[in-house]
Amino acid sequence: MRYLCIDLGDRRTGFASGDDVVGIVQPLEVAQAPTPEAQVVAALAMIDEYGPQCVVVGLPYNMDGTEGPRALLVREFAAELTRRLPKLPRIALVFQDERLSSFDAEHRLNRTGRTHGEKKALRDALAACAILEDYLRVLRGDASSNEPAEDDA
Repeated sequence: MRYLCIDLGDRRTGFASGDDVVGIVQPLEVAQAPTPEAQVVAALAMIDEYGPQCVVVGLPYNMDGTEGPRALLVREFAAELTRRLPKLPRIALVFQDERLSSFDAEHRLNRTGRTHGEKKALRDALAACAILEDYLRVLRGDASSNEPAEDDA
């Protein structure tokens, strides 16, 4: 199955793709999307381009496991995206806990020798990679990863 992962941000939204056959995840791009409408349009364009069967959206839980205001914005985005997705073929949309995905992306970038600007351009796509890798680990039954949020949009 092909997956597209979305790491929604206030100004930038990161995208990554992967599959569950070989388990390879790759960063795609970071879209400059400063409004909810721009975020949905960017996501629809990526879905159209990559043709995933499942879209994984990073859900920002607080460190204590509760949902805050940011999680509500992500859920609203997911609801609007689901509303505007083509009905056939059906594309599943699921949430995945994204705690520490930005930390993981920063850790990966610190080892690259890239400039601050180069890191900034990649950070959100690498965070999307971390979210999708966690999701795929859960699908494989690796108990050491975060549990996916079971509810669909």
